[in-house]
Amino acid sequence: MANYKPDLSCQSKFIPVDFTQQIIPGTFEYALSHIVDNHLDLTPFDEWYNNDNGGAAAYPPSVMLKIVLFGYSRGLVSSRRIARACETNITFMSLSGDVQPHYTSIAHFVANMKDKIEPLFTQVLMICDREGLIGRNMFAIDGCKIRSNASKEWSGTFEELERKQAKLRRASQRILERHQAQDSLGEDEVVHDLKQKEKLDKSAEKIKEYLATHQEKTGSKGKPVKSNITDPDSAKMTTSKGTIQGYNGIAINDDKHQIILQAQTWGSVGEQQTLAPAVTQLKQQLDKLTAAKQPNEHTIKFTADSGFNSEVNLEFMAQSGFDTYIADNQFRKRNPLFKESETYETEQEKRRLKRSKGKPRLFTSDDFHYDEATQTCHCPAGNEMWCSGINVNNHNQQYTRFCGYLKDCKICPLQQQCMRKPPKDRGR
Repeated sequence: MANYKPDLSCQSKFIPVDFTQQIIPGTFEYALSHIVDNHLDLTPFDEWYNNDNGGAAAYPPSVMLKIVLFGYSRGLVSSRRIARACETNITFMSLSGDVQPHYTSIAHFVANMKDKIEPLFTQVLMICDREGLIGRNMFAIDGCKIRSNASKEWSGTFEELERKQAKLRRASQRILERHQAQDSLGEDEVVHDLKQKEKLDKSAEKIKEYLATHQEKTGSKGKPVKSNITDPDSAKMTTSKGTIQGYNGIAINDDKHQIILQAQTWGSVGEQQTLAPAVTQLKQQLDKLTAAKQPNEHTIKFTADSGFNSEVNLEFMAQSGFDTYIADNQFRKRNPLFKESETYETEQEKRRLKRSKGKPRLFTSDDFHYDEATQTCHCPAGNEMWCSGINVNNHNQQYTRFCGYLKDCKICPLQQQCMRKPPKDRGR
């Protein structure tokens, strides 16, 4: 039989460590450390600390930037996880010089230094530009949904939040009435109910305070949109994996080395509404770079997927100066080749079944066969329908109404695709 040496990867070992040898040239952490130490101007941070005459020594901004940016690059977005990594991970120890800041110090740095951190990204882009990493031949924009650390159950318009507050108040009152009606309740049950009542009152008060201190948001058409009490900047968004509470993360990158020139998150706006401000920020970023290397804007190509397609965006990009290409989200509806394509319809049905988890497609008015000459109509199952009204007015339009016979609809094999509930007194 084969004889192998034991695997000791789970054992601890005491060894001398030279932190300068742990960051290997050619890695991301080496480039990050080199740029922060040698190329970035960190003097704006000195004004914030200003603790020469009193107080404890502060953590160097270079150290905080290194561990925060490296943590974000590895998916560690929590201050607690970054602080824990500085205690256990050799790369974080090397970047920080074995300084182990508390998670509250990291969170305070990120929250209060954003105005001083943001200009550093322009400095990084200028370094990339000097190294010839930005081609300015083509820019591409895309986005993704980013989950927020907030519950979507606390979202709603002001009217919906007021109803939720009233509902919580009623539930709290019912607990109180139950105690008044039943004096013989056990002590454990009383304690549990009182805790539940306190929780309901606290939630209702939280909604009341939010409604009193915030203004209702409105969408692009002036209609009220949902706000979130925990994270007011976020919004409810539909993704391929369901509805989440989060943000639209939008980024614009250069095609030469995939350098990101603009990145921003938006909450209560759709993806289409982010194109104009993102392009405006891109132009501002380009103006800060070396002007001598900027070619004519009309030679720069700009691409976007169909999620950014709208009449407003097309007009805006026509005036932007970029040679813009945006995918047409209505192409298949206008192309006559797709109307008679069985392959396209089959694939569409497969995708629809996948989204609906195998539920059959519901019939629409297009699935019913209407003969204008004879004024007759047949349902998708082939059964004749009776005319229940002619010249019916609805929203300034006239139409003829047909209804299925109850005897046909009761035994129809396509009933699940045609009606939400089984028929009782009439057909569809």
